[in-house]
Amino acid sequence: MDAMNHPSAVILASQSSARQALLRNAGVDFVALAAELDERAIEAASGLSAPEQIAELLAREKALHIARQQPGRIVIGADQTLALGARRFSKPAGRAAAARQLRALAGNTHHLNSAVVVAQDDEVLFAHVAVARMTMRPLGDDDIAHYLDRAGAKVIASVGAYQLESVGVHLFDQIEGDYFTILGLPLLPLLGFLRSIGRTPL
Repeated sequence: MDAMNHPSAVILASQSSARQALLRNAGVDFVALAAELDERAIEAASGLSAPEQIAELLAREKALHIARQQPGRIVIGADQTLALGARRFSKPAGRAAAARQLRALAGNTHHLNSAVVVAQDDEVLFAHVAVARMTMRPLGDDDIAHYLDRAGAKVIASVGAYQLESVGVHLFDQIEGDYFTILGLPLLPLLGFLRSIGRTPL
């Protein structure tokens, strides 16, 4: 959808199908524009190490990047980091990397840090970070291979090499946190802000 042809819609600075589905199902009028940024370079230049701070930084940079290109528009940026103790994970580069990541997470509790930032022009209007605790059940190599066969290429689109809304839910023993946070968008706080500025249907 062309942002120029929908001037009243908010802009989601993400191509994530999960985030788009969450906004669409909530009835938010939006268009999606990808924020093409070198996230690893931004992260390195920041000097930050806390996963929740990095998630907010990247969400903010995405929102501001698109907001500067689209003057006057309300832009939503989002990002998610995964931490297992002091170790952080990024989206796996392929099946082998996904398998290694799942071996590390299996039998352990990790944290998903999901950040959302709303910007307009050069100003951040709203920012929020939510955390979910995810306890993955013990998995052997055969379990991981079977899961990857079932899940297919979609695993590399997820920072955790799993998609909870699909067969990835079978990997877990316990989950503490908001479902929307796990999917990469703290939806309830975001909707609260969007309501305050008249950008939701209810």
